Amino acid sequence: MAGQKQNTSKSSSQGLSDHYNASQLRVDTWNQLKHAATRLHEDHRNGRDDVRLREKVDDFFEILTPIESYWAFPGRELLRQLYELYEQREYHLLSGAVTHTVRMLVSESYRSGNVHTGERGDSYFSKVDTRKESASKARYFEVLFVDALSAAEEQALRMRMLKAGSGDEDFRYDVVVAHSFEDALIAVLFNHHIQSCVIRYGFPMRSGDTLEILSRYVSTLGQDVEDMTEAELGPALGKMIKQIRPELDLFLVTDSAVEDVTTQVHQNFRRVFYRHEDYLELHLSIRRGIVERFETPFFEALKAYSQRPTGVFHAMPISRGNSVFKSHWIQDMEQFYGRNIFLAETSATSGGLDSLLQPTGPLKKAQTMAARAFGAQHTFFVTNGTSTANKIVLQGLIRPEDIVLIDRDCHKSNHYGQVLSGSFPVYLDSYPLEAYSIYGAVPLTEIKRQLLALKRAGRLDRVKMLVLTNCTFDGLVYNVERVMEEVLAIKPDMIFMWDEAWFGFARFAPLYRQRTAMYAAAKLYGKYRSQAYRKTYTAYKKTFDKLDPDDEATWINRRLMPDPDQVKIRTYACQSTHKKLSSLRQGAMIHVFDEEFKRKAEDTFHEAYMTHTSTSPNYQILASLDLGRRQAELEGFELVQKSTELAMVLRRKISDHPLLSRYFDVLKIKDLVPESHRASGIEHYYDSGTGWSQMEEAWTSDEFVLDPTHITLFIGKTGIDGDTFKNQYLMDQFGIQVNKTSRNTVLLMTNIGTTRSSVAFLIGVLLKIARQIELHERSMSPGEQKVHKLRVRSLTEDLPPLPDFSAFHSVFRPGPSTSEGDIRRAFFMAYDEASCEYLKLDGSIREELRKDREVVSASFVIPYPPGFPILVPGQVISKEVLDFMSALDVKEIHGYRPDLGLRGFTEASLRREQAKSVPLAAQKVDGNGSQKEVVASPKVARKA
Repeated sequence: MAGQKQNTSKSSSQGLSDHYNASQLRVDTWNQLKHAATRLHEDHRNGRDDVRLREKVDDFFEILTPIESYWAFPGRELLRQLYELYEQREYHLLSGAVTHTVRMLVSESYRSGNVHTGERGDSYFSKVDTRKESASKARYFEVLFVDALSAAEEQALRMRMLKAGSGDEDFRYDVVVAHSFEDALIAVLFNHHIQSCVIRYGFPMRSGDTLEILSRYVSTLGQDVEDMTEAELGPALGKMIKQIRPELDLFLVTDSAVEDVTTQVHQNFRRVFYRHEDYLELHLSIRRGIVERFETPFFEALKAYSQRPTGVFHAMPISRGNSVFKSHWIQDMEQFYGRNIFLAETSATSGGLDSLLQPTGPLKKAQTMAARAFGAQHTFFVTNGTSTANKIVLQGLIRPEDIVLIDRDCHKSNHYGQVLSGSFPVYLDSYPLEAYSIYGAVPLTEIKRQLLALKRAGRLDRVKMLVLTNCTFDGLVYNVERVMEEVLAIKPDMIFMWDEAWFGFARFAPLYRQRTAMYAAAKLYGKYRSQAYRKTYTAYKKTFDKLDPDDEATWINRRLMPDPDQVKIRTYACQSTHKKLSSLRQGAMIHVFDEEFKRKAEDTFHEAYMTHTSTSPNYQILASLDLGRRQAELEGFELVQKSTELAMVLRRKISDHPLLSRYFDVLKIKDLVPESHRASGIEHYYDSGTGWSQMEEAWTSDEFVLDPTHITLFIGKTGIDGDTFKNQYLMDQFGIQVNKTSRNTVLLMTNIGTTRSSVAFLIGVLLKIARQIELHERSMSPGEQKVHKLRVRSLTEDLPPLPDFSAFHSVFRPGPSTSEGDIRRAFFMAYDEASCEYLKLDGSIREELRKDREVVSASFVIPYPPGFPILVPGQVISKEVLDFMSALDVKEIHGYRPDLGLRGFTEASLRREQAKSVPLAAQKVDGNGSQKEVVASPKVARKA
């Protein structure tokens, strides 16, 4: 196999051109090798010698050679034995051994027993036909050792570690050895089975293998450590591994005196060993780390409770299943759900189950473990989804008349949170994608402009929070670190609330993690306390102070840096665990990284938490959150990687298929992110002409990136609108469920539960639909063809512009020259039926607009999906909003009654409201930022 490495580059490049990552290339290549080995055996038995087939087999071995060095199974040793069989033309043995290996690899049965060369050195393949696979239930993982070992030393190390771990019925592991700094980094990026890493001394920086096949992984390392000494390489490697996969347990073996090891090293390493480690002690340390992550304190308490004999004398007849098991009429409930769900049902907060409102036992510990897993200072479980989590944060941190900058097209729960808190929202407009009837995300320049306007108006002190959605329904992800940094330069104590309902999984993949709220908060917290940043800021301040502070371009057109002496990191993230991780429906978490939490927020946050949290929470949801955290820590890296791979496969299959690409387009990055927000210049993840792109650069530099697991399918060329396509085609015919449509798009998503067979099923369904459309088009009469073309044109060209937020009516505007509105006042004013009237969408309301009347919405108007309002209480209804509503294809629009129309305030009610007091919009602001009332006529106030 050594001779093969000379040609690895050619074979590797050819293999990777058809695959998004090397992980799937590995599995596919093993399958191809299996089929080729079977054919070799058949040809050899029939006296044939196919030279081209043997060339293919050579290529397969060349591709697998560098890959298998990063896995325990099959690994380098078994691959070497296979290659020896191939060289010796033992095709019968080769075929059987490869087939068995692939079966174990695909079924993952190797996880249940040791399949490596035995202690006597006998070959595994010599007894492949008689070997019985173990039925062990022990959880399997792999331990990475970083050391420059010979093959004999590597085998001896494996035997010592396996001997130390023998007899463990709960966990078992195998050993992978990386011989260099570079190999170790590739291993943790590539091998999702690795859960622990032992870094020893004496290894080189560069890999000895040809690494072109793994260039995608090497390119992400991004740090030059060439000048480091041998003693520095170990700690540096540990630090980088923690950045890539923070969930891993790291152990350092050093020849430096242990007492001389720095504090920073102890932060990254679970334990430091001196020189030659005790293998039993090392094994116990590795096992302890796995046990701690595997532990699910609340789930275990709930299981224990379900097995306890109890007498039920409280409010729930269904508890312990008593009202179900003895019923003559609902026993099918037990048959469907099983007994345990009833045995674990209780309203009691005693007996070890803990209280969600004031946890002190297993539930508190479960939340602490979740905080560790997600990189937060505090984590709180929520049993009514991110909708409630958002309202808890808003009500817990915001007081009446505080100003909140908020993404106008965020989820409706954030808007209702404004009503509950009594805050004054300043709505931020996202950039429009009118060709697809989709809103993008809020540009940083828009946020800065609004902040500067409030600063000029003397109202910056009233600004308390920025609310943004990360990632959006359509998969757009912010550069969280940059947004926070530049906003803090203008408003150093800004509170950030990131609605990460669709982004809970992101913590567990290196590429995604850098754009999460908790990661950015922790990074900035450390950054602003470093001497390096203080030095950089001092130089920046000298240059910035020479510029005109009153010129908006000074602030808008340059990257801003906050003052380290003033800045406070206050960040909250609300995640729907049930959306992209494993949890029962409505399971959610609030993650907190707030250095002022104890001083300024803890009491009010808990009050809001109690306000919105049931005193009878669903314990099954809470237990599923505990389990979801365990899974995310132990296999999140693997599952997120696979879901991303499947999303890329789906993109490629649709783009490359001639029939599918005739009717469907997978929207690329350039379609969803304008060029001005893409510093990297990357336009797509996959293109039929150029193949895969390196998206790592985009995720590092661009203002907005696209989560590849959100796949927006443009269907305008079919002549079928999104809602019809979703319901009549995907759901009614084939049972395919999707969350969101626009006039001409359907959103498809992969997640950690998506399988290759489900992707194949979806592709098959799209092919069937495409053939239906093709057949229908061919059978159309000339008149029908004309109608069809008009329909296609309406979905591809004649699209209504997406409306920006118009304005709050002057009655509801607290500021004289800024755009915030008193949404709470408008909301409760609408409780008086006499103050409201209904106006028909295509009749009376347009007539009123033609009379120059300001028609004002009395309610939220929310198309669902996607679930954000196009009108809020107190907003002036514009012609653009009406045009957009008329073009909507969704059937469900909350706050709008087709039989009656839009609900608005009467002109008389607005005049009465204005006469009650001097309009806030007519108030002047003195030099100290406080407001003074002045007399103004309603006409003047309306113009304001």
